[in-house]
Amino acid sequence: MKKALLVLIAACTLATLSAQNRSLPNANVKTMEGQTFNIQELGKSGKITLISFWAIWCSPCRKELDAVNENYEEWQSKYGLEVVAVSIDDARTVANVRGVVEKHGWPFRVILDTQREFMQAMNVNNPPYTMLLNDKGEVVFEHIGYTPGDEFELEEKIKALKK
Repeated sequence: MKKALLVLIAACTLATLSAQNRSLPNANVKTMEGQTFNIQELGKSGKITLISFWAIWCSPCRKELDAVNENYEEWQSKYGLEVVAVSIDDARTVANVRGVVEKHGWPFRVILDTQREFMQAMNVNNPPYTMLLNDKGEVVFEHIGYTPGDEFELEEKIKALKK
């Protein structure tokens, strides 16, 4: 029993460590203006970057991005944070993305992953899915789902990267 528990703990630790400090994949997305953009460019900004996978049909996604928006100005000022919202809406719903962004007043960068190339490369199964990149462009934190208050944990992770 003890051996099985130790193996399980070791496996979980290894999975956690391997999930961290990943680089961004070579994947193309579109800007809201229709320009092709390679996602690896996000890792070259030298900034702490929050990437949130979302969709217009996902209520928790909108709630998470609203919570991020409430803190965005302060986080930009304190930590130099860049926020990128990655819409995974498909060809049928992508036309509604701009309206949702404008309705919610999200000032951050929104990119479109209609082919889900970036999403698949990062092994994201369901939104909302949030990743935090350090200033070297490495994925250092990942979070699935959204519960009110998650933004406080997120700020702690961002604060730790700024030190």
